[in-house]
Amino acid sequence: MESPKFDALDRRLIQALQLDPRMPFSRIADVLGVSDQTIARRYTRLRTEGYVRLLASIDPTLMGEVMWIVRVQCKPDGAEKLGQTLALRDDTAWVSMSSGGTEISCSTWAPAGMMQESSLLLARLPRTPSVVSMSAHCIMHTFFGGSHGLTLKSGALTPEEVAALEPERPIAPGTGTGEREPIVLEDGDRRMLAVLGRDARAELAELAAATGWSQSTVRRRLSQLRASGVVFLDVEYDYRIYNLMTRVLLWASVAPAALESAGLALAGHPEVAYACATTGATNLYAVLLCKDLNSLYMYLTTRVAPLGVRQVETSPVMRALKGPATVRVPRGVG
Repeated sequence: MESPKFDALDRRLIQALQLDPRMPFSRIADVLGVSDQTIARRYTRLRTEGYVRLLASIDPTLMGEVMWIVRVQCKPDGAEKLGQTLALRDDTAWVSMSSGGTEISCSTWAPAGMMQESSLLLARLPRTPSVVSMSAHCIMHTFFGGSHGLTLKSGALTPEEVAALEPERPIAPGTGTGEREPIVLEDGDRRMLAVLGRDARAELAELAAATGWSQSTVRRRLSQLRASGVVFLDVEYDYRIYNLMTRVLLWASVAPAALESAGLALAGHPEVAYACATTGATNLYAVLLCKDLNSLYMYLTTRVAPLGVRQVETSPVMRALKGPATVRVPRGVG
């Protein structure tokens, strides 16, 4: 099968949308020096052909939950079925198969304070017949990820174009005046986010119809939720658009004194799509995207090695079963 063809305008458009998925096409077109119709046509092609998806997500950590990264070693004949089952759950995201198809990795959530005993997924997985072993790594701190997508480090846009397109970030309630007001999701929020989970560019009229609110109320509430950080809009895209053909999960161990500096360094690397500090035998986790295995080798030996890494394990992703999760409201919230 012939690989799809993408050009510089596709890459510039996606980086612009990462800055703000709801940015008007007219503003993007003005900065990129093309017509509104050109931008609209490019986006429509990328979306309808399945190369780009804009969606809303919730940050579970701001809703009283703890994020986990789960590694599951499976029997060869059971990995596919288990992976598909995990992908269907509403409390998982980024489900992938690696290590020749015998390892499954995914992220999941559990209420803070109760930890893994409260998660049916974490409790049941070890007793699944096809599971050989399982480890769960609690995410203590995220260095890069969420709404900060890898496209922001792609260099597709010039610094001047980024500055011209950078949206003004709304100030969250309570910021600078003491404690921030807690955000409680209501039924209308859930209905609005269900629509945005399918299409982050949904029109205000569609959101108003789903919630029963006026368009001005929808605009104000969405702005409030985004300012709080609880809700963020993201871009899921085909990595081939940026000629990134190799996706690898990295598990590393660094001395506690070097964990912060190593994590911040990873966050700045253009190869790192996600980086966080975790509990467990390794304390640093990252998702890498490289052009090929040679680029991965050069990255590990020239960029990762100087960070004081004592141990490193890489696990190439053989197959992605699920990307970002659809909007999920944590249990007992709202």
